[in-house]
Amino acid sequence: MNTDKLRREYTAHNGHLLEEKASPDPFTQFEQWFADAVDAKLDLPDAMTLATATRDGVPSARMVVLRGFDKRGFCFYTDYESQKGKELAENPNAALVFYWRELDRQVRSTGTVEKMSTEESDAYFTSRPLSSQLAVWTERQSIVISGREHLTAGFQRAEQTYASETIPRPPHWGGYRLVPNLFEFWQGCPSRLHDRLCYILQPDSTWEMTRLSP
Repeated sequence: MNTDKLRREYTAHNGHLLEEKASPDPFTQFEQWFADAVDAKLDLPDAMTLATATRDGVPSARMVVLRGFDKRGFCFYTDYESQKGKELAENPNAALVFYWRELDRQVRSTGTVEKMSTEESDAYFTSRPLSSQLAVWTERQSIVISGREHLTAGFQRAEQTYASETIPRPPHWGGYRLVPNLFEFWQGCPSRLHDRLCYILQPDSTWEMTRLSP
C-alpha cells in the first residue's frame, strides 16, 4: 500500500517555536503546551506513548494515560507484573511521546522511571471509579487468558468479593514516575522546516536548550 497520498502540509498556525519565546524551564513549556491541547478540546490530550526495553535492550511501546505531572516528572499507573512493569524492573530507562496532531505538536521525553510512593498509589486508586477499581482485581495484566468470558467471570467475582467493603489497592498495582533528563519540543512548520527545541539536564540540575535541525 502506498501511503504517500496521505501526505499533508504543516501550517504552524500556532506560530513558530522560537528560543526567545520558549520557557527556559521545560516543565513550564510542557505545562503550557498541555494546557493548549486541553483548551483546544483535543481528544485524549493525556494519551502518551511509553517505550520501555528489556535488560538486553529489546524495545516495546504502548499507549498509556498521563495521570499527573509536576517538576518531579510524569506519572502513570499499571500492573507491576505487566510486560512494561517487568521491563522497568530490569531496565528503568524509558521514553514518552505526546502527539497533538491538530496542533502539529509533539513532545518527547526520556529519563529513568521509579515507583511512586505507597501513599500516592493508594490515593490515586481510591479516586478511580468503582468499576476501574474492580477491573484491577479481575486478572493480572498481560497474562494469557482463555477468552473474553474469563474477564467477565473475574469481574463478577471481584464484584461479589467487595460488594460490602472498601476495595483495597492490589499489592501488584501502582504508580510509576518518569524523571526526565531530556525534553524535545517539535512544532510542525511549512516545507518541513520544523522547529525542534531540545532541553538536556545538566550536572548542576539546570537545563540547556539547543535547537535541532528538522
